[in-house]
Amino acid sequence: MTNTDKRRNNLRNIAIIAHVDHGKTTLLDAMLRQTGAFADKTGEVTDCIMDSNDLERERGITILSKNTSVKYGDTTIHIVDTPGHADFGSEVERILRMVDGVILMVDAMEGPMPQTRFVLKKSLDLKMNPIVVINKIDKPNCDPHAALDKVFTLFMELGANDAQLDFPVLYAVGKDGWASEDLEVKTDNLDTLFKVIIDHVPAPLDKDDEPLRMLVTMLDYSSYTGRIGIGRIFQGKVLGGETISMGSSLDKTPVKRKIVDLMGFYGLNRVPLKSAHSGDIIAMSGLEGIEVGDTVSSLDAPGVLPTLEIEQPTISMEFFPNDSIFSGREGKFVTVTQIRDRLFREQHTNVGLKVEELSTGGFKVSGRGELHLSILIETMRREGFELAVSRMVVIKHMENGVMVEPMEFLVLDAPTEFQGAVIEALGRRGAKMKNMEAGNIGRVKLEYTIASRSLIGFKSEFLTLTKGNGLMYHNFHGYMPEDNVQPPKRNGVFIVKETGKTASYAINALQDQGKFFVGGSEAVYAGQIVGENCRDNDLVVNPCKEKKQTNMRQSAADAAIILVPPIRMSLEQSIEYVGDDEFVEITPKSLRLRKKILDHTVRKRSEK
Repeated sequence: MTNTDKRRNNLRNIAIIAHVDHGKTTLLDAMLRQTGAFADKTGEVTDCIMDSNDLERERGITILSKNTSVKYGDTTIHIVDTPGHADFGSEVERILRMVDGVILMVDAMEGPMPQTRFVLKKSLDLKMNPIVVINKIDKPNCDPHAALDKVFTLFMELGANDAQLDFPVLYAVGKDGWASEDLEVKTDNLDTLFKVIIDHVPAPLDKDDEPLRMLVTMLDYSSYTGRIGIGRIFQGKVLGGETISMGSSLDKTPVKRKIVDLMGFYGLNRVPLKSAHSGDIIAMSGLEGIEVGDTVSSLDAPGVLPTLEIEQPTISMEFFPNDSIFSGREGKFVTVTQIRDRLFREQHTNVGLKVEELSTGGFKVSGRGELHLSILIETMRREGFELAVSRMVVIKHMENGVMVEPMEFLVLDAPTEFQGAVIEALGRRGAKMKNMEAGNIGRVKLEYTIASRSLIGFKSEFLTLTKGNGLMYHNFHGYMPEDNVQPPKRNGVFIVKETGKTASYAINALQDQGKFFVGGSEAVYAGQIVGENCRDNDLVVNPCKEKKQTNMRQSAADAAIILVPPIRMSLEQSIEYVGDDEFVEITPKSLRLRKKILDHTVRKRSEK
């Protein structure tokens, strides 16, 4: 047997890929529990163990890739739970370089969705042979056979080879922790899944005798040891405390670094290691200046592996310190220096993010999509930061002398009674229909390509049109020549004239002219936006005006004031709503809309 034939048969590296909410993290919970890798000290059973971030738990999505490993018999199975949302696609691409096989999860009712296509294409391009798991087969009215047919069709469309088309299929209910090869036979555990992984996923090659080569695919950060590089050892072995060479194929000068901590993954924890071998997925601290795509190699035989191609951001926003008169009331971090430090620290680990300092005292932050940036803003808000952020702008660039802009592949699922209104709304935004088919009973499924800038603000409109019953998914489709279609314009807004507390009397007098974002007795300041005008012009109003008290008696009692409940927008809705000359003011407890120039006189002068 030659060295290239030797394999580490007691190790498997796999990733779980799927569209958002198709059950990846829930299945991984069951795998951890059934192998004894998850033992909560309190004895408390938690769902979505791997979603450790509060935002991940609240939104029910995975944002950051997580590493874990479980022991099944004599075999260690290293598993990576990947994000399912398109905005975190750059995470998925990097993870696939670390593993030898993938589990593709598909909802038995929904079938393959836009992100399924995206992550599956990446794994097929890397010559991986996926294991298909049809999940949630306990759903009423689901059709696992139809879902499987759609998966097979998708494999064909993406150019899968014969070996990839001969994929094993399992049927599962992740939340109940069981999987079976036969749709009619229910089991009581995931043994079938573990056996298929061991039989179907190739074991890593044993290349311990060759010089060390490890590709860094993820970064973490510790306030004690600085950056932590996470990746897979493709060849060679490494010892804790060893001095290594660090470089990349991008003409970076190799540098020497000493490994402070060498760590592996087991269950929910990082465990210290004395040594690691080819095929292992590990973490190293002490590698100052390490970047995603860098290669860690042996000092006596340095070298580099092909670097990772990271997709460029598609949307940007500007971040500024909050300069309204309410600044500092709720937040702990309000200065430009504190914001700068936080953003550049985020850039250390968030590879899809790009931060540039502006001459105006702010920062241009670019990311992979609206959710990508809103997650960052929400995280900073919870940490105690106060910010003013601008409208989202789509990033365009030149290709072969033609200006191109990012496009999205959009899938909508809505009740048939609303399909006319939805199609009309998308027509105004220049969307091009690619497919339309009957979905579940009384619903229709629509597929479109649409410019990313035309999609900004559509989600709120779509939910209004479908009375909250519509489902919407989209992911990056590619760059297309810029078109001249302009998204519908928003109405004008009500701008506060003077600082004070809102009065029910004033709001009642104005509410026939539009919708309000504030109620009675709320503190507001000059330049703040408190509502939307029913016309297309901005209107400066005084919502703080109280009724004048006189000693004149009235023949009839005043009519009771009945205020329409104000519209309370979420962070994503606020970011989509603001105009080019407006900011969203974000503090730990409040979201406010405001004009960039608060003073009305100065604002009018600048408009001229």
